[in-house]
Amino acid sequence: MAVTADRLIIIGRGRLIAQTTVEDFLSTGSGGFVRVRSPQASALAALLTAQGATVTRQAERTLAITGATSDAIGELAKANGLTLTELSAHQASLEERYMELTRDSTDHRTAAAVLASGRN
Repeated sequence: MAVTADRLIIIGRGRLIAQTTVEDFLSTGSGGFVRVRSPQASALAALLTAQGATVTRQAERTLAITGATSDAIGELAKANGLTLTELSAHQASLEERYMELTRDSTDHRTAAAVLASGRN
């Protein structure tokens, strides 16, 4: 769908939830992050945190960053003489974003989803 559609209209329980482009739909949800790998991951994490980004360490030299674009991260690393061995933007899939947006507009849920939400 993400490859063939330009615009999306999402309806839940008879009401319009979203009418947008695929690009905007994917970029506005949670689940997007920038993965950075660097031998100076700790120094980069400190700089990014000071600028308000959220940094999660995925491995010894790998960070998942939200609240900063890959361009901004690359510029920050360059300005501070830090080496990056990976800089890649990741976003939620169309299905993940759809499920996030419509989770409160569904009539049927799996048993696992009901248990996870704490609702019966």
